Amino acid sequence: MTAPKSDLILDRMMALHPKIIDLTLDRVWRLLAALDSPQTKLPPVIHIAGTNGKGSTQAMIRAGLEGAGLRAHAYTSPHLARFHERIRLAGDLISEDDLSAVLDECYAANGGENITYFEITTCAALLAFARSQADYTLLEVGLGGRLDATNVIERPAVTVITPVSIDHEQFLGNTLGKIAAEKAGIIKPGVPCIVGPQQEEALEVIEYTAARLGAQLFVHGQHWHVHEENGSLVYQDETGLRDVPLPNLLGTHQIQNAGAALAVLRHLKMGDAAYEAAVTKAEWPARMQRLKTGPLVQMAPEAELWLDGGHNAAAGIAVADVLAKLPKRPTHMICGMLNTKDVTGYLAPLAKQAQSLTGVSIPGETNTLSAEDTAVAAAKVNLPASTADSVAGALKGIVGQNPQARVLICGSLYLAGNVLRENG
Repeated sequence: MTAPKSDLILDRMMALHPKIIDLTLDRVWRLLAALDSPQTKLPPVIHIAGTNGKGSTQAMIRAGLEGAGLRAHAYTSPHLARFHERIRLAGDLISEDDLSAVLDECYAANGGENITYFEITTCAALLAFARSQADYTLLEVGLGGRLDATNVIERPAVTVITPVSIDHEQFLGNTLGKIAAEKAGIIKPGVPCIVGPQQEEALEVIEYTAARLGAQLFVHGQHWHVHEENGSLVYQDETGLRDVPLPNLLGTHQIQNAGAALAVLRHLKMGDAAYEAAVTKAEWPARMQRLKTGPLVQMAPEAELWLDGGHNAAAGIAVADVLAKLPKRPTHMICGMLNTKDVTGYLAPLAKQAQSLTGVSIPGETNTLSAEDTAVAAAKVNLPASTADSVAGALKGIVGQNPQARVLICGSLYLAGNVLRENG
């Protein structure tokens, strides 16, 4: 089968810089100028940064806007199965023809200069957004915020900072305060910022940045509150109270993400249809996603299969919380992670909810942690562990001993993407 044209162009783009990550905005500004500054021609922008919950929060905001009858562009990363997932034009995934066209144009305009893959593809997304009609543009930060390629919007409609925790220390700093400073880099003078639940050290940095720039903050626990009560989600801010269904995305942490999404929608003066759609219509794959069809499900027809791409300590806590609330069932993990992650920090909370872990390497990923090293890390948190050559092999081993097991495939969005491609 011939590869799509966009894949060929993306492969060429990978060779434009020796590093995958090299944080600066200089190359982005240069290319955007060559493209006639598409970032200045977008529908009103909602810019979202944070360590955890960015994607879920964006998905809920988009569902809310669409529930109000509006159309939104959306940019997110990384993709799971196909690059096209990163770019939604007025709600729909970008077509192969449109993607190839903007990638080609950006590649030509770049003139062979150094630029990272994420930088040039972000410019392509902005170019596509500028040429398509919509009511809003949702931009999810890729890494950090201050020097992220998405941070080129002079005056967004609103910015959002979801919970900040330790992650990507080699790029963002080795303290929560330093990481929060990078995330707070999306705050703009005079632009309101919705702030999700934060640890005190992170919140102090965010508040300092906002005060310095003259940006009004709407902070969880101060200006807005959200909680579960009697099977509903209760949201309250300075203008009143709203009672809506619980989020269709699973996990206690999704209540906080829903609160941030509702705070954005309230700021934009959307109505009840938007609030309800935000919590009932959001779709976000590989976040405690139940697999119900495909070859893996056919291989284990009596088992319960779940897929999650979370990969840091905070994600481990969130997934463990979901597992604890599910009906009791023997739970076994199939885990593959990158060697840049805090493996034991991720596994420690999950060890209390699972009976075993099977370590796998992530296919095609240079920075994968080996299956053996994943198993060693599991043993350190008292989680019985073994290894397998593949997810399918691991699943076969688990259901061979326990046909009705609950199986959680987890540890990385890259592993999740591989599973979705193979199981599609």
